[in-house]
Amino acid sequence: MALSGCAWPGRAPVERPPNVVVFLVDDLGWVDTGVYGSTFHQTPAIDQLAAEGVRFTQFYADSSVCSPTRASLMTGRHAARLHLTNWIGGEQTGQLLQADYVRQLALDERTLGEAFHDAGYATGYVGKWHLGTGEFRPDGQGFEYQFAVNDGGQPGSYFPPYANSRMPFTDVPDLETDVEPAYLTDRLTDAAVEFIGAREGPFLLVLSHYAVHTPLESKPEFEAKYAARVEPSDGPEFEDQHGYGGTKLRQDHPTYAGMLESTDDSLARVMTALDQAGIADSTIVVFVSDNGGLSTLAGRPERAPTSNEPLRAGKGWLYEGGIRIPMIVRWPDGLPAGTRNEVPATTADLLPTLLELASIDSLSPPVLDGMSLAATLAGETMPERPLFWHFPHYHGSGNRPSGAVRLGRFKLVEWFETGAVELYDLDVDLGEAEDLAAAMPDKVAELRELLAGWRAAVGAAMPTPNPSWSDDE
Repeated sequence: MALSGCAWPGRAPVERPPNVVVFLVDDLGWVDTGVYGSTFHQTPAIDQLAAEGVRFTQFYADSSVCSPTRASLMTGRHAARLHLTNWIGGEQTGQLLQADYVRQLALDERTLGEAFHDAGYATGYVGKWHLGTGEFRPDGQGFEYQFAVNDGGQPGSYFPPYANSRMPFTDVPDLETDVEPAYLTDRLTDAAVEFIGAREGPFLLVLSHYAVHTPLESKPEFEAKYAARVEPSDGPEFEDQHGYGGTKLRQDHPTYAGMLESTDDSLARVMTALDQAGIADSTIVVFVSDNGGLSTLAGRPERAPTSNEPLRAGKGWLYEGGIRIPMIVRWPDGLPAGTRNEVPATTADLLPTLLELASIDSLSPPVLDGMSLAATLAGETMPERPLFWHFPHYHGSGNRPSGAVRLGRFKLVEWFETGAVELYDLDVDLGEAEDLAAAMPDKVAELRELLAGWRAAVGAAMPTPNPSWSDDE
């Protein structure tokens, strides 16, 4: 049920239930936008959103890959509890056999769409889903309207017919009449703007862009613009990650930058649509990514399109570059503008946060791993809590099965193949360059026990020995 009104410290009560727009970008790195530190990419709309809202500096994806993070965002539950710990289709083995995982978000999980739909909201979902096909798509998970939702984790192409004959599951539906020079990011925005303009009552809209995920395809004029901005560098181009992958160390990819500019334009158009409808101040806009930027690859790191410097590694890894992401919340009727929030938080926190901000009773909620950030958004302090990650899989970035926990300033990374651990003090070593495990055995023991206890509590599936593995491989 929807409850009437809500108020935060220093704010007047909100009479009308707020609309909610979740603007989700695929593979966007923590430092890919101007407001988060990029000097190569140009993102004026994202930067403006931050100036008008609350910008988190220590926000994390639930996983270093997409499907688990999206599942946590939809349910407020950790991917390990859901047993959806890998990107759907990411099948790899090595020294270990990857942990079993489910290939869809179960229908008995209560989603963000269902919670808002039951509260009387119109609900819409546009773009990438990657949480199951058929009955497991958004229209089976609480969203009345869905558009351009394919069966894969990327589009066949960003240009008509948005298809790939080698991977038909990536073909994007609902746009069969499009002709060039149509561009997928623009067409998803068209649908979002139309959805906003047609609503008379409160609504929840998730605009989930396929960008900036591969295939790397930009509008030609944007690519040319950024090609002209590339400057030579004398520094190293790549950094090795345990001999398994290489990490790109600078942002200089014109195609990727052009794709990001189209995504920034999309946000600008969404904000204009809200303004034209007279609901910009009464709409909560959440801007977030689903994992770190693709900066680390096994074998051919030169193909990586971005850099997460000063963070270590990227998508697929449990170092900061793989899991720390941008997150901004704007709501003029309910939240202060232009503030910076240092509280560590994760995508599992978004569902309980949005329910509280909208004053929605979630109706017999399941066990949630996330907690509401409403108080900290309003400027209050939050108690310290541990944050956990579980990725019992191999990944094309070169990452091996691993887990991690952060408590306060310290973060422990555990490698499941060997049982080795690493310890970092993020307050003084954001790039995770100095492993303190040998120097701080008591802290290692504390965090290792915390991580193991959490895995047992949520029933996390673990990888198993591969009987076919040879040390010569």
